Amino acid sequence: MSPLHDHSHRPGRRRCLHVLAALAATGLAVPQLAVAGTTYTFGVVPQFEQRKLFAIWKPLIDELARRTGLDLKLVVTLSVPEFEAAVEAGSFDFVYANPYHILKVRDSQGYIPLVRDEEALRGIIVVRQDSPLKSVRELDGKILAVPSPNAVGASLLVRAELERLHGVRVQMLNVKTHSSVYLHVLNGLTEAGGGVQKTLAEQAPAIQSQLRVLYTTRDMPSHPVAAHPRVPPTVRDAVRQALLAIGASPTGKALLDDIPMPRPVTTSLDDYLPMRQWGLEKYWITDRK
Repeated sequence: MSPLHDHSHRPGRRRCLHVLAALAATGLAVPQLAVAGTTYTFGVVPQFEQRKLFAIWKPLIDELARRTGLDLKLVVTLSVPEFEAAVEAGSFDFVYANPYHILKVRDSQGYIPLVRDEEALRGIIVVRQDSPLKSVRELDGKILAVPSPNAVGASLLVRAELERLHGVRVQMLNVKTHSSVYLHVLNGLTEAGGGVQKTLAEQAPAIQSQLRVLYTTRDMPSHPVAAHPRVPPTVRDAVRQALLAIGASPTGKALLDDIPMPRPVTTSLDDYLPMRQWGLEKYWITDRK
C-alpha cells in the first residue's frame, strides 16, 4: 500500500465517526472528533525545501490534530511534480495546494476548498537591485528562474501576463523552490526570477534588500487548504473551524504566519472559478519527465 494511502476509507469505518464537544484553548468551541482506524493524510505543496517545509507545517498539523481529535499525517513530497501527481491521483485527504491545480482536478477529484488567507496572492518578477533591467519588455527571450513550471503566481500567471499583455516570452529554468529562485537571481545565475510576494517576504532581510520587484501580477485568491470529497462533511468542517480558531489566537497565528496564512478565512470553489478565464491552461506543463 502506498504511504499516501495508509488509512481505510471503507464505509463501515467512516460510519464510526462520532463527535465529542470540547473547548479549544482560545475559548472557542471546536468539535473534537475521534474516527476509529482512520488516518487522514495532509499534503503540502513544496514551496520551500523539505526540512523548512516540515518545520513550518508539522507544528500546525499537530495542533490541528489536538483540536479536532483526528489522526492527521503530514505528507511532504520530495518534488513539485511528485506532489502534482499525488493531487491528480486524489492521494491526499487534505491538501494545501496551488489554487489553479485545485481547479484542474475539479472534475477528476473534486477537492473542496475550506480555508485560505484573507490577503490576495500576487505573482512577482524579481531582479537584483543593481540590475540594468527597468521594464518587463527587456525580459523578452531571457531566462526566468521559477520554483515550478506550474506554480500559479510565480510561473503560470507571470508567463500568461508577460505574453498576453506585453508580448514578452521567456525561457524557464526550474529551480525547485521559491527560495532557490531568489538565490539564483541574487547570485547572478539568472537575470530574473518568478515568485510571489508572500514568499519573498519570508526571505532573510539580507536577501530581500538585494532584490527588486520588476513586475507584479493581478491579484488572485491565496492557496487554499482543501479536502477530498471522500472526507466526511463533519470532518471537513472540524478542520475548517479549527484552522479559523487557530488563526484567532496569538500563539496559533504564529503557527500560520510562516505558511503564510496569517489571516485564515472561509473559502469555496466559487472564489477560484474566475481564474478559468485567465488563459493559464496554455502554460500548464503536463510532461514531468
